[in-house]
Amino acid sequence: MIQNFFILCSGADASILETCSPGERNKYAGIGATVFFTAVMAFIACSYALYTVFDNVYTAIFFGLIWGLLIFNLDRFIVSTIKKRDRFRSELLQAAPRIVLAIIIAVVISKPLEMKIFQKEIDQVLLEQKNELTLANKEQIAQQYTPVVAGLNQEIDALKGEITAKEAETNALYETYISEAEGRAGTMLLGKGPVYKEKREKHDAYLLELQQLKQTNGQKIADIETQIANLNTEYAVAVNDSQPIIDGFDGLMARINALGELPWFPSFFIFLLFLAIETAPIVAKLLAPKGPYDLKLEDEETAVETWVTQKVLQRQKILATDTSLNEKIYGEIAEEEAVYAYKKQKAEELLRLQADTFHDLQIKSL
Repeated sequence: MIQNFFILCSGADASILETCSPGERNKYAGIGATVFFTAVMAFIACSYALYTVFDNVYTAIFFGLIWGLLIFNLDRFIVSTIKKRDRFRSELLQAAPRIVLAIIIAVVISKPLEMKIFQKEIDQVLLEQKNELTLANKEQIAQQYTPVVAGLNQEIDALKGEITAKEAETNALYETYISEAEGRAGTMLLGKGPVYKEKREKHDAYLLELQQLKQTNGQKIADIETQIANLNTEYAVAVNDSQPIIDGFDGLMARINALGELPWFPSFFIFLLFLAIETAPIVAKLLAPKGPYDLKLEDEETAVETWVTQKVLQRQKILATDTSLNEKIYGEIAEEEAVYAYKKQKAEELLRLQADTFHDLQIKSL
């Protein structure tokens, strides 16, 4: 039963193989098994690749099954259409397009399985890329907020500078009127005289202005710091909103690119393995000697071809003979006077009937 199933997979004519030796049936069962397991590998590879895209098991299995059946049909068609010839060069030329197709199929099948085999290494590469993207994303978003925040900080520094300068002036006036009272400067008279009072009033006025300036600039600084806090919040929100996009950077194309950054030799070795599996049925058919099955299949095909050719030639001969006889018969009839007179009589009757009918129609129309 299993042998019959694999023979069916090989695309060989089971009725012809029944008349061949067990060895011939085993050969085609082996070819069919290669076709079948190649389709199974294609199903697994496609299902995994689509799972990385859709992130849904059932969807991946459904489309993977369709792809596996497609590969199975293609491989079965490729193997069944290769016919053994008397010259190897003609067989190789016949199989060349099918070998190219097999190479393409091997690439398509091997790539998803390579991604599965080297999943840990690919995840490491993707992690490094995600970290780089995260840093680059933060820098790009910061470029939108940093100049604004820097400008606001400069405004705060300017407001604080105004307070510092006013404090310095007020402290200088304080030192002036204290020195006047102690007799260390100004009039050099000890005590609180008119000059002292004048300098004290000036200091008190500056002190009042300093307090008002601190209150005004403090409110401005608080407002600016609120703006800076809001900008920092917006920056954090923008970073958090864009982070899921970076975290989701592990699709099919990203994994293929990450696979390309790994050493090429292991990946190339796996490709060669699948190429060998995919081309194995074709190579086996090319290298195998012409067996009983091929001879019997050729006998049936040539028998049909010969029979069709004979029928075509026979019809051509019948047509040529019939044409020649008709020309001869009608030529002899054309020379007989009785036939000529009879045809003339019938033609005259037909013309009279047509004329009478036309005359009746004209009368009815009047």
